[in-house]
Amino acid sequence: MNIRIVGAYGGESPVHRMTCFVLNGTTALDAGSLTRGLNLEDQLRIRDILLSHSHMDHITSLPFLVENVFGRSEEALTIRCLKESMVNIRKNMFNNDTWPDFTAIPERSVPSIRFEEIHPEVAFDVNGIYYLPVAVDHIVPTVGFLIHGVTASVLYSSDTAPTRRIWEIANATPSLKAVFLEVSFGNGMAEVARLSKHLVPSMVADELKKLKRDVPVYLYHLKPPHVAVIQREVRELKNPQLNFLEQDRDYLFD
Repeated sequence: MNIRIVGAYGGESPVHRMTCFVLNGTTALDAGSLTRGLNLEDQLRIRDILLSHSHMDHITSLPFLVENVFGRSEEALTIRCLKESMVNIRKNMFNNDTWPDFTAIPERSVPSIRFEEIHPEVAFDVNGIYYLPVAVDHIVPTVGFLIHGVTASVLYSSDTAPTRRIWEIANATPSLKAVFLEVSFGNGMAEVARLSKHLVPSMVADELKKLKRDVPVYLYHLKPPHVAVIQREVRELKNPQLNFLEQDRDYLFD
């Protein structure tokens, strides 16, 4: 299982791309930066998009991806997400005001995109990879994913405050090889993190007490103005499990 880190951040600058991973070249996990981080031919290979939730830093590239691949494939892009995310995206993005409604272009019987609802703790298969959505604690309905390859599994937390169920599922997964865990602000902004339901380094340390498997934990979703502070505070934890996801790097799990 190959996971390319297209975007590893919770915001945007010329050197920071918003959250987006690509599995085995064909499936996007969140869509913050597909069109900023992939060339046109690699964009055309993406036929399935899994969304953890509907916040902008996870969906921003959707309309531009659809436009870039429009007419180059007879197969519709499939967007899999929670019902709440689907309603939000269709109402606020593909609504003919913000962006054309590509669920009806070129016509409703042969759309450019189609939505498929997913449900917490109901696994599904996309191109031989199994995904188990797991509800986490964010300010809109959000799921992380336990991702099962042939021999390895990876846990993706998505955006979350302190949570529990996803760790229970991680601990019950013998094939777990890595965890992708969010951290968004430095410790000095713990109240902002609490209100927006994100993590800071001190909360990360508490969350990892719930993880009973000795696997690397890769941090992502750092807000660009706070990157240096977060990195310093994570180093001060002196936890050898902790790493930061590297943008534009491919991670192989087998």
